[in-house]
Amino acid sequence: MSARELVVLGTASQVPTRHRNHNGYLLRWDGQGILFDPGEGTQRQMLRAGVAAHDLNRICVTHFHGDHSLGLAGVIQRINLDRVPHPVTAHYPASGQRYFERLRYATAYHETVSLTEAPVAADGPLAVTDSYTLEAALLSHPVESYGYRLVEPDGRRILPERLAAHGIAGPDVGRLQREGVLDGVTLEEVSEVRRGQRVAFVMDTRLCDGVHALADGADLLVIESTFLDEDVRLATDHGHLTAGQAAAVARDAGVRHLVLTHFSQRYADPAEFERQARAAGFTGELSIAQDLMRVPVPKR
Repeated sequence: MSARELVVLGTASQVPTRHRNHNGYLLRWDGQGILFDPGEGTQRQMLRAGVAAHDLNRICVTHFHGDHSLGLAGVIQRINLDRVPHPVTAHYPASGQRYFERLRYATAYHETVSLTEAPVAADGPLAVTDSYTLEAALLSHPVESYGYRLVEPDGRRILPERLAAHGIAGPDVGRLQREGVLDGVTLEEVSEVRRGQRVAFVMDTRLCDGVHALADGADLLVIESTFLDEDVRLATDHGHLTAGQAAAVARDAGVRHLVLTHFSQRYADPAEFERQARAAGFTGELSIAQDLMRVPVPKR
């Protein structure tokens, strides 16, 4: 199993179907789990996908429409029922505080876990860890909505030919990496910058600056494509994207792997989303999301 992967728990918009659960996406990242938009049925989808409550470290809600948040009550209660031993942080639009509180305390249960509420009120960094920075950007939807992005710090890639040119081998390589210099040879002389991985999560929105900012340079972009291009007027009116619009964003942003999701139940053939995405000029790796699909984060 990849140390960094997307586990798709649900892909339906507005209402679930026989084949698509409400939204839900888990990003596994170096032993941590970030759950995005737990819609109704997420707890059962976690069971089917082999995701435990103990796997969750953060919950990120883009907005408080039901297909993105009705599963929050069950997930929070499951975290407490299973006595998750580590703190869990919840991010969500600050304007939806009353909805979060209603969902958190929807029914009686015994709280056993430290759940930290960290509402989002503006664009920018939300959390900084050793392996990523979590960022948010405002989207354009009838209710306040934020997209999220994880950015790994840049690292360095060792170049064997440069090591050989300086006669550095064996344990000395590790020493040079730890100390930054060895016998006058610096780490910069035998390596190059390896840009950190980036994963962007963009749900319900029209085209706006936030969409482009989140997608910029993403290795993996998970983005809604509720409508097909012929229904662009409906998409705009209801605050959504079409397959072609989402793909054009990915094309212009240099996205490496595009995951289209959040499909309207009006469409029976998911292959049409792929066709329109390709017609928009996106040439990178493309996945039309299906429930319980697993997508590795492209390596750098």
